[in-house]
Amino acid sequence: MTLLYLVTYDIPCNKRRKKVADLLEGYGARVQYSVFECVLEAKKFDELLARLKKRINSDEDNVRCYPISSHTLGQVVILGNVPLYEPPSSYIV
Repeated sequence: MTLLYLVTYDIPCNKRRKKVADLLEGYGARVQYSVFECVLEAKKFDELLARLKKRINSDEDNVRCYPISSHTLGQVVILGNVPLYEPPSSYIV
């Protein structure tokens, strides 16, 4: 099942914060400074979690992943000009 995940983080260390942001850019779109929208299948989400765990310090950092189901997706309210992230339908390599 594919879901939209809202991934947010609060990381005080610049180096770790950059590594997390760079990682997330490969999984979705940045919609605010420390907020990403990622459309992922369960396997990709598990992969992302494993990779995030390697990059953070669990004593200092805070990363949260909120799943948004198709049931509630239509209830998302956006104020401003950036629409919800939609992954490309195809990739060029």
